[in-house]
Amino acid sequence: MKPLLIALVASSVLITPVAALAQPAGSFEVAENYDRSRRPVDRHVDKHVTIEKRVIVKKKERWTRGHRLTPAERRHMAQVRDYRYYKLRPPPRGQQWLRVDNDFLLISLATGVIVGLATAR
Repeated sequence: MKPLLIALVASSVLITPVAALAQPAGSFEVAENYDRSRRPVDRHVDKHVTIEKRVIVKKKERWTRGHRLTPAERRHMAQVRDYRYYKLRPPPRGQQWLRVDNDFLLISLATGVIVGLATAR
């Protein structure tokens, strides 16, 4: 009987720490900042959003006589076919009118040099 009692006491001493680790720590009450799924409750947070505004200033080119246009610049300008509508004189042979914003440029087709200027009214 004595060995059985010693075995039971020894086993209870050894099992006690294991049983204590198996239980959840703390109380079983749900904390106020957690919901039932143990996730934090969403709280309202004031967020200040800063919107960065960038101002792009387009460079207004001043066209002058004798300025040479590159082929890339000539491709991006609109060719004026109905020059009478804009009250422009007919372009001489080898020249053409190009429109840039409200400016009209008379350029030489062979060289790309600005021969004349006109501004829309």
